[in-house]
Amino acid sequence: MQLQSVIDRTVSEIGRVVLGKELQIRLALCCLFARGHLLLEDLPGMGKTTLSHALADVLGLSYQRVQFTSDLLPADILGVSVYDRNEASFTFHPGPIFTQLLLADEINRATPRTQSALLEAMAERQVTIEGQTRKLPEPFFVIATQNPIHQSGTYPLPESQLDRFLMRLQLGYPTPQAEREMLLRQSLDGSLGEALKRCISEQELNQIRQAIAAIHVSDSLLDYLQRLVAYSRESAEFAVGLSPRAALALLNCARAWALMSDRGHVVPEDLQMVLPAVAAHRVVPSADYAGDGMALVLQMQRNVDVIRR
Repeated sequence: MQLQSVIDRTVSEIGRVVLGKELQIRLALCCLFARGHLLLEDLPGMGKTTLSHALADVLGLSYQRVQFTSDLLPADILGVSVYDRNEASFTFHPGPIFTQLLLADEINRATPRTQSALLEAMAERQVTIEGQTRKLPEPFFVIATQNPIHQSGTYPLPESQLDRFLMRLQLGYPTPQAEREMLLRQSLDGSLGEALKRCISEQELNQIRQAIAAIHVSDSLLDYLQRLVAYSRESAEFAVGLSPRAALALLNCARAWALMSDRGHVVPEDLQMVLPAVAAHRVVPSADYAGDGMALVLQMQRNVDVIRR
């Protein structure tokens, strides 16, 4: 399959600078192919910015980075109209959100007002400024990075904003082998000395997205998906279960993962691969549950799989 070779080549190219993280690279591409947005939550220095820049390079997307701080205003992201005395009219100056790949760096260091400025853009692919609606470029992909909430100077993302992100990923520490290679290859400017080449054209990206919509989903797979969703809503371990939007997100990502695995139909393993990244940030454990959302989702999958057998 031609698209399969394109995808594999893209993963390999990104892997030249994001070392030892093939699964996270594939999940990030899966998120983009499924027309979603990505939240990267990890400690500083784990390669979140490197991954976002690499994605822009290999897909040939225009790229902007916004450093979120406590004094950042919505107009700093969306843009502002400035009065031109010569023309006796206002001229709109677009903000950095008018790009194809936007890196919202350390999004939880900005105030809730500024965080909410991204909501319409992420959901509708458009922004309304001074009563006028302006379309954003296509594709439009937001990668937001978030520091762990226990760090100082952070504002928790509200549930409504978390739900706008199709996936949440953690890169984690590199393996000893990947870290050794990174140390050996690092140049004096702090980079890995790799210039990435474009691997996916705009036409190929559109073909991938169209092919995902055509991936077959059987009734038994839908039954499995609905059992997972129902478990999250009915089990006492959950204070908040998966919404209908989350169910659709799981299905879209499973379709994308099936295509990336060179299959024309979804199997339960596709759903299992994307489940933690899609569901963990959407559920809320009950007060009696000791673990976090990720542990809860993995336990849910194990329990449903036992019932399914």
